[in-house]
Amino acid sequence: MDKAKIEIKYCTLCGWLLRASWMSQELLTTFSEEISSLSLTPTKGGIYEIWINDELVFSFKEMRRFPQPKEIKQMIRDRIAPERDLGHSDRK
Repeated sequence: MDKAKIEIKYCTLCGWLLRASWMSQELLTTFSEEISSLSLTPTKGGIYEIWINDELVFSFKEMRRFPQPKEIKQMIRDRIAPERDLGHSDRK
């Protein structure tokens, strides 16, 4: 399977760069072998979205909240490495 391309779009007017960069660090650390690239894309209009291979997997506007790292790690794992154990992130 090809490695995943992840994109985090964040609103610059809302000041969400720090949140986006923190999430990118979490994902790069967890999925270092499965990700080919991770990009941060500045936007406007209250956007905070996470995309995997051009598929929207999380939208702040749709969910009305920010994602939890555990939640995003599970979503990404389920799409790019379903056999992977996430350790403490898989425990309830």
